[in-house]
Amino acid sequence: MTNLTALRPPQPWTAPTAAGPVEETLRLPGSKSMTARALVLSALAGGSSTLRRPLRARDTELMAAGLRALGTHVSVTDDERWLVRPRPLQGPAHIDVGLAGTIMRFAPPVAGLATGPVTFDGDPYARRRPLGPLVEALRSLQVRIDAAPGGTLPLTVRGTGRVTGGDVLIDASASSQFVSGLLLAAPRFDHGVVVRHVGPPVPSAPHLRMTVQMLRAAGAGVDDSTPDVWVVEPGRLTGRGWDIEPDLSGAVPFFAAALVTGGEVTLLGWPRGSNQPVDRLRALLSEMGGEVALGTNGLTVRGSGVVHGLDADLSDVGELTPVLAALATIADSPSRLRGVAHIRAHETDRVAALARELTALGADITESLDGLEIRPRPLRGGTFDTYDDHRMAHAASLIGLVVPGIELSDVACTSKTMPEFPALWSTMVAGKDDRRPGSHPVT
Repeated sequence: MTNLTALRPPQPWTAPTAAGPVEETLRLPGSKSMTARALVLSALAGGSSTLRRPLRARDTELMAAGLRALGTHVSVTDDERWLVRPRPLQGPAHIDVGLAGTIMRFAPPVAGLATGPVTFDGDPYARRRPLGPLVEALRSLQVRIDAAPGGTLPLTVRGTGRVTGGDVLIDASASSQFVSGLLLAAPRFDHGVVVRHVGPPVPSAPHLRMTVQMLRAAGAGVDDSTPDVWVVEPGRLTGRGWDIEPDLSGAVPFFAAALVTGGEVTLLGWPRGSNQPVDRLRALLSEMGGEVALGTNGLTVRGSGVVHGLDADLSDVGELTPVLAALATIADSPSRLRGVAHIRAHETDRVAALARELTALGADITESLDGLEIRPRPLRGGTFDTYDDHRMAHAASLIGLVVPGIELSDVACTSKTMPEFPALWSTMVAGKDDRRPGSHPVT
C-alpha cells in the first residue's frame, strides 16, 4: 500500500537566527509517549476513557487510526479531549505505522487479540526499523504472524480473538518498545505475561517505567521488582481519564535555546510528579551550563550564553542526543555522548546522520559505534539534511540560532510529533513584538 504522507514534497526552511537572548513562556502539546500508551490502554479497557490535552501529530493520529481500523471508537474531533470507547477487536484491517516505533511495536500485540487478519506497513524506512524480537516473542505466545525476512515490515497478524500468554524471552536491547508493546496488551492475554529480557541492557528505561506506571493506573497488576523481568497479571483494565503531560522531549530544543542565547524559557503546565525523565534532563542541562527550576508557573530553564561540554551516557534518554549534540558543537569544551547505539535504528541512523551533518557545518566529529565525540570549532551556514527525522530538524534549528544561513532540507518532518514547531520556534526567536525575518519557508 502506498503511503501518501511519506510522498509529500519536502519543505525547506531557513532557521531563524537570534539577535539576543530568547525569552519565552509556552505551552506545548502533550507527550507522544503518554498519548500512545493511553490510546492503547483505553482501547483494551472495559469502559470509555478520555485523553485530556493529548498530542495531535502524525504519530498519534496514525495510532488512533490504527485502533479505529480494529473497531475501537476513537474520537479526536476535540483537540483538548479525545474519547475512546472500546469495541470488539476485529479484522480484516490495515494499520499504517508511518515511521512510528510506538505503532509498529504496540499495535501487533493488540492485533493478536483481534479476530481476523491485520496487516501492517509504513514509510519506506520503517521497513528497516528493528521489529524481529517482538515478532518472535509473539510467535512464542502462539500468535500467527507473517512477516518479511528478519521479522520486519510488512507483516500480517492473524488474530484469533485471544492470546494465551505466558513466559517469553526477548532481547530488547534494540528498543524498550519491544517490552512495552507486550506489557500493554498483556492484561487481556489469558494468562498475562512474564517477559524476561536477555541480552545487553534495555535502553530508554524511563519509557519502560512509564509503561508500568500507566498500566497500574489502569488497574493492571504489574511486578517489575526483579531486574529485566516484568510480570503482568491477566485482568480487566479500567476506562479512565488520562491527563497527558506536556512533551518533555519536544520541549528540549526550546530549553536548549535558552542555554545558547543566555535567555529564559518556561514550559507551562508541568506537573510536580512526572512519568517523564525530568530529573535526568535537569542534570544534563545543568552540567552544560543551564539553570533548571520547577515552580508554580512551570518548568523554567535559564542560560548564561556559555555552553559547557558534556561527557554522558545517554542510553536512558537517547532521544535527546540530536539536540545535545547540537549544543555540544557550540560549547566551550569537547563532549562525548555515548550509550546510544540503539538510535541508529530510530527514524534514521541518528549517530551517522549527526556525524555527517555536523561535520559539514564545520564541527570536528568522531563517530563511534555507540556515540559521538564532538570538538567545537567555528561553524558555518549550509544545508542540513533532516532525513525525514523530527529530532534532526530540532538540532539544525538550534544551531541556526547562532549560525546564520542554516537551511533545513525539510522542516515539515516535525509534524511527526509537533506540527506547530516552525511557528512556535519562529515566534520565540522573533519575540512578542518584533517578528524578525528569516523564519519562513524557503521558496
